[in-house]
Amino acid sequence: MLEKMEILDVEMVIEEFEAMTKDAGSVQRETLKKILEENGCAEYLQNLGLNGRTDPESFKACVPLVTHQDLEPYIQRIADGDSSPILTGKPITTISLSSGTTQGKPKFVPFNDELMETTLQIYRTSYAFRNREFPVGKGKALQFIYSSKQSKTKGGLFAGTATTNVFRNSQFKNAMQAMQSQCCSPDEVIFGPDFHQSLYCHLLCGLIFREEIQLVSSTFAHSIVLAFRTFEQVWEELCADIREGILSSRITFASVRSAMAKLLKPNPELADLIHNKCTALSNWYGLIPELFPNVKYIYGIMTGSMEPYLKKLRHYAGELPLLSADYGSSEGWIGANINPNLPPESATYAVLPNIGYFEFIPLNENVEELVQDKINTSFVSAEPKPVGLTEVKVGEEYEIIMTTFAGLYRYRLGDVVKVMGFHNSTPELNFVCRRNLMLTINIDKNTEKDLQLAVEEAAKLIAGEKLEVVDFSSHVDVSTDPGHYVIFWEISGEVSDEVLKECCNCLDRSFVDAGYISSRKVNAIGPLELRVVWRGTFQKILDHYLGLGAALSQFKTPRCVGPTNNKVLQILCGNVAKSYFSTAF
Repeated sequence: MLEKMEILDVEMVIEEFEAMTKDAGSVQRETLKKILEENGCAEYLQNLGLNGRTDPESFKACVPLVTHQDLEPYIQRIADGDSSPILTGKPITTISLSSGTTQGKPKFVPFNDELMETTLQIYRTSYAFRNREFPVGKGKALQFIYSSKQSKTKGGLFAGTATTNVFRNSQFKNAMQAMQSQCCSPDEVIFGPDFHQSLYCHLLCGLIFREEIQLVSSTFAHSIVLAFRTFEQVWEELCADIREGILSSRITFASVRSAMAKLLKPNPELADLIHNKCTALSNWYGLIPELFPNVKYIYGIMTGSMEPYLKKLRHYAGELPLLSADYGSSEGWIGANINPNLPPESATYAVLPNIGYFEFIPLNENVEELVQDKINTSFVSAEPKPVGLTEVKVGEEYEIIMTTFAGLYRYRLGDVVKVMGFHNSTPELNFVCRRNLMLTINIDKNTEKDLQLAVEEAAKLIAGEKLEVVDFSSHVDVSTDPGHYVIFWEISGEVSDEVLKECCNCLDRSFVDAGYISSRKVNAIGPLELRVVWRGTFQKILDHYLGLGAALSQFKTPRCVGPTNNKVLQILCGNVAKSYFSTAF
C-alpha cells in the first residue's frame, strides 16, 4: 500500500509541475506579489518607495539591481541581532554560509522557512521525474553527506552552511524518507565532527548494507570521487573491520563509535567477498557496481566546477548512469533536472516559476566590444535591460537575477546560463559559468569551462602513461609585464620534463578565445606557465576550507584563484614541484 501511495504522489507532483509551467508568466507575477506582500513592511523595500505596490513594473522601477556587497550591511545587522523587519517581514532566525570558494571567505545569506519549502519542492520535483525513469524500490542509499556544526552569530542566530541548515531541518529528513531510499549511515556519522572519520564510516556502512544499496549520492560529484579515491587507500582496513566486527582505531569520537557498534558485527564471508572483488578489479574500473550490485544510478551536482570529476566518476561507475542533481546556490534554488536521461554535460534545469522571481540580463558581448572598451576607456556601454522568465530566447546566454522569499531583491547571482529550450512556458537552462570567475588580462575572456576544456586536452598527453590530472586550478599573474596565465596541476604520478613541456604548450594552444590568441601573438599576454604541485596539495586546500567551517558537502575546488583568495594562492605557490613556460606562440 505504501509503495502504491508513493507512486501516486510522484505522478501528482509531475501533474502539479506540468500545470504550473503551462502559464509560467502568470505564476511569476503571483510569486512576486506574494513575496512583496509578505515583506512589504521590510525597511529595505520601504526605503525604495514601493508603497505597497506588487506589480513587476513598479518593482523594477523602484528596486535596483544589487550584488551581495550591496546587501551586506543589512544582513550583518540581522546577524548582529536586529530583529526589526530589515529585509523580510518575519524575523530571520538562521544564516546560511556560502562555501567561500569564490571569494575566499564565506558569505552570510538569510535562510528561512520559505526557503526550506522551496528546497523541498525542488527535491520533490526532480525526484518525481527521476523515479519515473529510474525507479528505486525499498532499500538504502549510500549518501556521502556531511554536516558541519551550526554556530551562533553575535546576535544569537543559528549559522551554518546551506547544506547543514537543510540536513538539520526536521522537514528535510521526513521528506527524504518519503522520497527515496533511507540513508544507510546513522545521523552520528552524518553529523560527525571530523569528515575523515565520517567518510570512512560512510564507506563501512555501505559495505555492511551492500545488497540493499539502491543509489550512491552526494551533494557534489567531487565528494563521490573523493570517497572512492579514499576507498582505494583503506579497503583492506575496512575488510578487517568487517571480518572482526571491530571498528578501526582511526575512529576516535565516542558517539560515532557507539552508533557504528550497533551495525558492525563479525562477518568473515562478507570481508572475503569484498577482498576478492577488490583484488580482481583492473585499475578500479567499475568499482561501484562491483561493491553495490543493486545500485540503479549515481546522483549529485555534476555541472560547472564538478565536470572535471566526471571522467574519474565514470571510471568508478562503469556502466551505471550518472544523474546530475538540481540547480541552485546558497542564496536559493532555481531549477530542477526533469530530464534525468541526459548526460551531466548536457543537463538542463527547468525553472520552477513559483519558488522565486527571476530576471535575466542578456549577455551578447563580443571581442570587438571588449577591444573598444580597452582602446577608449571613456566608452561605457549601457548594460542590457533584464528580461522576464518567459521572455528569454533559446540559444542565448544570460546572467541570472533572483528575488527570493528570504529577503534578496533583484540579486545578481553571478551565474551565466544558456537557454536550451522550454518546458511548456518555463525555460530549461544549462549552466555555463560564474561570471566573475574568469581568466582575463587584456581583451581575453576565458571562463571556468574554457579552462576545463584546455586542461582536458592537455591531459590527453599523460593519459597514455595511465596518469591523470587529479585536480587543477589557475591564477592570473600580473606581477610581471606582460601578465600571464598560471595553471596548477596535481598529477597522479611522475611525468617526464619533456612531456610536461608539451602539456604546457598544449594548454596555451587550447585557449581558443579570440582575445587571448590575438593578445598572445602581440605579447600583450605572456607565455602560459604550468606549475606542477606536490601530491596532496589540493587536499590541503580542502582542509583549509573545512578549517573555516565549510562542510565537505559544499566544497568546490577554486578554479580561478584571485587576489581575494590569498590563502589558497599561498598553498598552491608553496607546493610547486616543477614549473614550465609555454613556447607555443
